[in-house]
Amino acid sequence: MENEKRTERITGTELDESRLSDILSVSQIRATDTYETPPQIIWIDNSTIATLGNFSASTGKAKSKKTFNVSAIVAASLADRQILNYHAHLPEGKRRILYVDTEQSRFHCHNVLERILRLAGLPTTTDSENLDFICLREYSPSVRIEVIDYALRQNKGYGLVIIDGIRDLMFDINSTGESVEVINKMMEWSSKFDLHIHCVLHLNKGDNNVRGHIGTEMSNKAETVLVISKSNENPAISEVHALHIREKEFQPFAFTVNDDGLPVIAENHLFDSGVRSKPRTGFMDLTVEQHREALSAAFGDKPIKGFENVLQAMMASYEAIGFKRGRSVMIKLLQHLTDNLKLVIKRDKLFYYDVTPTEAMLFDEE
Repeated sequence: MENEKRTERITGTELDESRLSDILSVSQIRATDTYETPPQIIWIDNSTIATLGNFSASTGKAKSKKTFNVSAIVAASLADRQILNYHAHLPEGKRRILYVDTEQSRFHCHNVLERILRLAGLPTTTDSENLDFICLREYSPSVRIEVIDYALRQNKGYGLVIIDGIRDLMFDINSTGESVEVINKMMEWSSKFDLHIHCVLHLNKGDNNVRGHIGTEMSNKAETVLVISKSNENPAISEVHALHIREKEFQPFAFTVNDDGLPVIAENHLFDSGVRSKPRTGFMDLTVEQHREALSAAFGDKPIKGFENVLQAMMASYEAIGFKRGRSVMIKLLQHLTDNLKLVIKRDKLFYYDVTPTEAMLFDEE
């Protein structure tokens, strides 16, 4: 039966030579081609876990608080700041988020939506213009895929798509053919619409393997796979670590749910390895005085020419005040200093610290 289905799929997608020639031409990579680094949108500490044009996943056993973890990722993306250990920034034109839930009731979906808004510091009585939340529990896997595809084709400026859970986009979780098709959809959507897709999938009950053939395919193709698990010592605490990551691995962290029903960092949590989790300061926690001290050391009284030169100067000066971070975090910090705090001004290829646009023009003239 599986062979028959596979034959039908192949036959139904046969292409004429003209179409094959077009695909071959656009698929060729040439030495003279230039490609921009995919925009990074989500980080844990100095490690990038999500870029546009790729997909990632969260996995864990039942009741491990996977959806609480995903709520923090979405809220950080909405608020453009750190929540739990997630930093997020969606670029201009890609600020919108599509959240697709395939298994919970509308009541529970609404609870998740409200939690995300509260985490992001947004009102819970008003719909956010940057978040669309849809519940597809009552539909078949094929209809769910069609609805997601239709939503993405509306070109609403989505930069992040959550699919909670990806298992419900297929009839048989152990079907090799269906697994390949669903993962191919993730790669097609993320590439075609230049966005990031984060999926949620369960671990097996009896071991720590991702469920079914879909789990195997996902682990092989995903940019990052996060594992959320209950602490052996305290089941009220959930631990987050990387099962697979293309970037350098981040330090595991733990969270719990407070009295308000929101996930918060479980400070000084002792992991099984004996290592305690430490609350890590993000650049949003630095004071303006700390920023000024670092920027004064980085810039002196002159502008800096070139993006990379600014990053290198900032990495050294911020390390001097006790904030040692890598390039990806410094990119986010520079954007924060430019767009939000207005402590750095960019004109053409020159960056100025703490000067007005008029003064920057005077510097140019000199």
